[in-house]
Amino acid sequence: MEKLKPRLIALDLDDTLLKDDLSISDYTVSVLQKTAEAGIYVVLCSGRTDNAILPFVRRLQVAGYEAGRYIIAQNGASVYDLHERRTIFEKLVDPDVLIDAYKLACENGLTISEVYDASTIYIPSENDWTELDIKLSGLKKKVVPEFEEFLRKGHQKMVIPGEPEELQKFIPKLKEKIGGKAVIFISKPFFLEILPFNCGKGEAVLWLAERLSLTQKDTMGFGDSMNDESMITLTNYSVAMKNGLEVIKKQAAFITDYSNNEDGLAHFIENYVL
Repeated sequence: MEKLKPRLIALDLDDTLLKDDLSISDYTVSVLQKTAEAGIYVVLCSGRTDNAILPFVRRLQVAGYEAGRYIIAQNGASVYDLHERRTIFEKLVDPDVLIDAYKLACENGLTISEVYDASTIYIPSENDWTELDIKLSGLKKKVVPEFEEFLRKGHQKMVIPGEPEELQKFIPKLKEKIGGKAVIFISKPFFLEILPFNCGKGEAVLWLAERLSLTQKDTMGFGDSMNDESMITLTNYSVAMKNGLEVIKKQAAFITDYSNNEDGLAHFIENYVL
């Protein structure tokens, strides 16, 4: 295969850049540093909040480069400039959509919903699902008794956690209620996510590319799951992980030869880009 020539590479974190234990190997760090040194933008692109992405930015040590200054958070609802230390792009879910989704979830036995800021998960009551989210994200939590009123502020996304089979039963009801007003998908099997309408990782990548005077043809995206779908369909060089969902692999232009636990992303970049 001929060398690919992206100028911006967007990297999903969980099950893509990260191994199952949430680590990044020295080999992958080395490859991504070489990528940034070559002037190719390395953009971490995650469902996590800004602060939950920062430990992985520090691990890669690319933020000092011009090509390492941006991160995409909340599955595309936020773009953050690490050099200027400010959010340069943000979308919020309509508060009425959040409230409708929360009420419908409660009516269907899904009594926990989560919304976020950069460092905190806000919840209506204590629960085991949020403890799992904290373990994965490193964020803190805050119980908000008047949760419905809190939703009126507007938020970048909402997560409704639950048993996978219960979420699958709930999705059709939720789509019937708010489907034309928000983006709805399962990220991890136990997390149902609600994003602003016409929002996703792919849309955020293209927004950032345009800001950098790049085109869609300059973009590459790595992902494995449904929250990566828009990035896989909208980037020019779309790469699905070997360990990714079959539906994602079918939509991607390329598939890595190795899994996330085998540095598949780094091997692909080293072999076909660098």
